[in-house]
Amino acid sequence: MAKTTLNSRKISQRTAFTFLIIATVITVLPVLFIIIYTAVQGGGALSWGFISHFPSQAGKAGGILPAIVGTFYLMIGTLVFALPIGVLAGIYLTEYAKQNWLTRLINLAIVNLAGVPSIVFGLFGLSVFVLAFHFGLSLLAASLTLACQALAMVITTSREAIMAVPKEYRDGSLAIGVSRWQTIRHIVLPQAFPGIITGAVLAISRAAGETAPILVVGAAFLLPKLPQSPFDQFMALPYHLYTVAAHVPNMSKETIWGVALVLLIVVLAFDILAAVIRIKTRQRK
Repeated sequence: MAKTTLNSRKISQRTAFTFLIIATVITVLPVLFIIIYTAVQGGGALSWGFISHFPSQAGKAGGILPAIVGTFYLMIGTLVFALPIGVLAGIYLTEYAKQNWLTRLINLAIVNLAGVPSIVFGLFGLSVFVLAFHFGLSLLAASLTLACQALAMVITTSREAIMAVPKEYRDGSLAIGVSRWQTIRHIVLPQAFPGIITGAVLAISRAAGETAPILVVGAAFLLPKLPQSPFDQFMALPYHLYTVAAHVPNMSKETIWGVALVLLIVVLAFDILAAVIRIKTRQRK
């Protein structure tokens, strides 16, 4: 009887393992197909001139340097505004907030914030940052708008990473007389850092591909110059890709896929950088 039960458990484990492999393959294959297909279709458009020159003839000629630089500035600006606020909010909700109706209401608001359509954030940014704060159609307004959109993900991942730190670490630090804030700063946050970075990268990767929010707060279709200050308009790869693909007649398919490939490379570069940071952090531990 015991042997039969053991065999049944082994069969169940093998079945579950097989389903896990199948699910992983189903998840990974479409991603690999998209990357490979984009590289094949757009690889011919990549050249030094395409990356380093300014656009001309409504994007049909020249390069996409302003769109690359504008996207990079936009991602950095989003990170600068969203990461500190998100991490501090995660610390408060995990380490200081009492579990009452107010905390539950805040958590519910964070969950709902993640489901708000991106165009709503764009209209919010237009009303608040462009018109109310008089930032104008600018890189600053777009960065703040995308930071608002990224906050939900940063707060959620930061909170989960902080909660994953064992309670014994906190108790041991407090037991030797270290203050609560010093414990959080020197014990909890370093342990939670890989998870926090993961959340930040996910938020930035999403921000890099957003078109609707930046459409109304400062992105320009054709701007053959680089932004000189946070109050300047800018070009961005997702909006440029949308425009050349949908609104420029007789646009070369190779050029369209080339822009898509560059956007994909930018996002993957940030993901790889975050992975390297996570690995280095774990090695130091």
